Amino acid sequence: DPRLRQHLSKVYGCLAATCSTATVGSLIHLSGIWEAGLLSALASLGLILGMVFTPDNGKNFVQRFSMLMGIGLFTGHSLGLLLEQVIYMNPAIVVTALVGTTTIFACLTASAFFAKRGKYLYLGGILMSALSTMALINLGNLFFRSYIVQDISLYLGLIVMAGFVLFDTHMIMEKHRMGSNDFIGHSLDLFYDVISIFRRLLVILAQREDNNERRKRKSN
Repeated sequence: DPRLRQHLSKVYGCLAATCSTATVGSLIHLSGIWEAGLLSALASLGLILGMVFTPDNGKNFVQRFSMLMGIGLFTGHSLGLLLEQVIYMNPAIVVTALVGTTTIFACLTASAFFAKRGKYLYLGGILMSALSTMALINLGNLFFRSYIVQDISLYLGLIVMAGFVLFDTHMIMEKHRMGSNDFIGHSLDLFYDVISIFRRLLVILAQREDNNERRKRKSN
């Protein structure tokens, strides 16, 4: 469908712009111009609420696109804290996480494109249930502080967010077929899938690097 292809090109164009803005936000923190903190997280949350209460009406493109860029900027800025720690440990981890995130997203997006219509829509309930269960487990783990539970939650979270790429991509296509042209809102869904995968890969790779360093120290 040419109209669907045109819609998807707008979605992924906005996604690329948002990721670029997130990169700028991270660089702002890493360069020391403005360090991330509670303010950047609150700003991102406020802009998300602004997007929710400003539905697409065909005339507010500039306003909603500005909100989307702001969300990308402040989300990347808050991510700078994690990036700072990982870069101090080993800068190569960031490159590996970027390549891994891009590969995962590209492969799953292609899988969603070539799958039968609506094939992955059933994942919605499963993924939301998994997220709710993980939230309860993490809440309980605040008291028990089990590293095993933490690792399981981390890897399971990566699998769940990868599943959301399939589900959200199919949902975007189905919503467009039903008349929704809100490519800005659709790109926001995919942006948080990408950021969530990237963040979890950073943590997983950083943990592996830390474990390798500990083994080397013990062997020496």
